[in-house]
Amino acid sequence: MSAHRRSRRTAALVSAAALTALLATGCSSAGTGSDDPNAKITLSVGDFGTFGYKEAGLFDEYSKAHPNITITENTTTQEGDYWTALQTRLSGGGLDDIQALELSRIALASSEQLAGAFTDLSKAQGVDKDAYLPWKWQQATTAQGKTIGLGTDVGPMAICYRQDLFQAAGLPTEPAAVSALWAGDWAKYVEAGRQYQAKAPKGTFFMDTASGLYNGVVSSNAEQYYRKGKVAYQDSAGVQQGWKLAAEAVQAGVTQGLKEFDTPWQTAFSNSTFATTVCPSWQQANIEKFSGPGNAGKWNIAQAPAAGNWGGSFLAVPASGKHVAQAQALAAWLTAPEQQAKVFQKVGNIPANQKAYTLPGVTDFTNPYIGPKAPTGQIFSTAAKAITPAETGPHHGTLHGAFSNGVLLMEQNHKSADEAWAATLKQITSTIQ
Repeated sequence: MSAHRRSRRTAALVSAAALTALLATGCSSAGTGSDDPNAKITLSVGDFGTFGYKEAGLFDEYSKAHPNITITENTTTQEGDYWTALQTRLSGGGLDDIQALELSRIALASSEQLAGAFTDLSKAQGVDKDAYLPWKWQQATTAQGKTIGLGTDVGPMAICYRQDLFQAAGLPTEPAAVSALWAGDWAKYVEAGRQYQAKAPKGTFFMDTASGLYNGVVSSNAEQYYRKGKVAYQDSAGVQQGWKLAAEAVQAGVTQGLKEFDTPWQTAFSNSTFATTVCPSWQQANIEKFSGPGNAGKWNIAQAPAAGNWGGSFLAVPASGKHVAQAQALAAWLTAPEQQAKVFQKVGNIPANQKAYTLPGVTDFTNPYIGPKAPTGQIFSTAAKAITPAETGPHHGTLHGAFSNGVLLMEQNHKSADEAWAATLKQITSTIQ
């Protein structure tokens, strides 16, 4: 979710009917590219946050191997802004040759009504279905067997923490001992926050945001916003647990109450005002970017209370593109194990291509900025294999964003848990019903 890597903030989805109309318009002029394989072309890649391709030198590497192809990247910081713009381009033109799709959008994009906007990548040259995590592949596959996106990464979670702040508060600092503080139970993570806050260095908080805690709890539950094809947010086990613990964290005063990915949240890293953040693998890039060189060596990484998946994205190829075949080839190459391993080493995105886990520099990887002595690659790759994917649906992104914003009502607007819950349900009803 990307700032990222990735900004996982979400904007409200338009209705499926409205987006269907947009997509129908955008699909009217599909192209296959030049018949001359050596013709000079430019391929544009539209994404959000930090996918890591440019940082890992992959665009330059591909262009060197294919001298006739130039690659440009159009990046939007916030995923919500990116998604809004993508919807506009689907109706008005100007789509990139490759468009990234975030996990919370994939159920809608791969629905029967909407999948026609994108090509079937299961039939693209160079794509190895068996290389991807099976559940990741399935998320982008329609009921008719059309795969509209190739998985770039997944979001297995850990907890990143400041060793110096933990030491000042009398808490353990070694990863194994820190992991033991909350092993198996997110409620223990909140309790560790109470322990921290009792002796916290002045002006610091245990966690950056209770919405991050909420996201972590929900993301580690098998039941989130859907049950047997229908929305089930009001009595979902994951939503109920996440909301309860987020409210407890706010009431206990252990959260700084920041909105993830906004400027104050970014600044708080460099100001060292919080001690932990729920840390999907892509969060490592944020920590290094916003904490800055002066805080190198102060962060470390521990196991999350429970395995879960927060975020992760896909590369899709619009059917209306001018260079569809070439774009498919590039998408397949970017998501191959060797390239995903290079991205992981550069920005911390755990591969969706499971064959990458056996490559040198992945499972045995240690992050020189975050936890240089911690088994970073092992923590995240082990967590990735333990993920039990939850059922998703077309309004997943709307629901997840609404509840995250509801937590902010408690943190920033001082609403009670009941008041924030009522406001959240009202927003959801007006948005998707």
